[in-house]
Amino acid sequence: MTGSIVTVEHFIAEQEREYPQATGALTDILLQISLAAKVISAAVNRAGLIDILGVIGSTNVHDEEVQKLDDYANDVLLNLLRRCGSLSGMVSEEEEGFVHVPETRDPGPYIIAFDPLDGSSNIDVNISVGTIFAVYRKRSDGRKVRRRDLLQPGSEQVAAGYVLYGSSTMLVFTTGAGVHGFTLDPGIGEFLLSYRNLRIPSPGKNIYSINEAYFDKWTPGQQRLVDRFRRPPPDAPSFSARYVGSLVADFHRTILRGGIFMYPGTVSAPEGKLRLLYEVAPMAMICEQAGGRATDGRRRILDIEPDGLHHRVPTFLGAPDLVEMAGRYLADED
Repeated sequence: MTGSIVTVEHFIAEQEREYPQATGALTDILLQISLAAKVISAAVNRAGLIDILGVIGSTNVHDEEVQKLDDYANDVLLNLLRRCGSLSGMVSEEEEGFVHVPETRDPGPYIIAFDPLDGSSNIDVNISVGTIFAVYRKRSDGRKVRRRDLLQPGSEQVAAGYVLYGSSTMLVFTTGAGVHGFTLDPGIGEFLLSYRNLRIPSPGKNIYSINEAYFDKWTPGQQRLVDRFRRPPPDAPSFSARYVGSLVADFHRTILRGGIFMYPGTVSAPEGKLRLLYEVAPMAMICEQAGGRATDGRRRILDIEPDGLHHRVPTFLGAPDLVEMAGRYLADED
């Protein structure tokens, strides 16, 4: 049994050996993220026992109430990643601007963007939440971080991943060579390889995931698409609706079971809610690496260049045939 155990540290080292030119900088970032995930997981699991539930009484850059656990997770990631010599700086959902590394340290070759705690409004009712991250290579030379270092399309990601804090804690990531999942063993405090080369099943479960409370606010094409899932033609398979309200949880189910996750725009807010740089782009990279498709309904997500740190985009992730079908319904509006 012990011969089959692979820790995340051993797995990353194994991957690094395949690239003789590797410096270990990306490995350092991934290991700091796995450490942060353990710290955040411990807090999530004790959330009802320590004073970490509820709001802190302020709002973030998106005018959303900041949850105590949001604030805690953000601090954990910032503090651990600051100690990492591989970064020039960080972008966080909870921070309005770019976060620099200490000026006393030489800048590293990478930029990281993250959502410290996706779905945190669910934490008070014990629903799964998660962390999302994306790693980009710094494009410019020198110490200064420039706009083009930050606002890169998702196709430039060198790594992307998420942590799911649920019935177990899972770390899922890709460095462009497949998607791999690790489950935290609380007995030994290690992430152990539990899924190698994850693929969206084809054919998979006929599941669509969307917040249907917004139905009346959608465009006619989006409404027709959801009606197609609700009431398929007689010769087409039926679909089930599943929606948690946490991007990480809903997307994780899509990776394992199949189907489609959708967070479209509305008539009044066509850009949608999800942020490109640190939510949608990393999920899109994982989705494509797992054999799926990821679009904003019309364009490939990984081709979209953000126009700001908190740029929002409509989001369609999942099985290729279902994402393509969504695109056809939305194309009828053009």
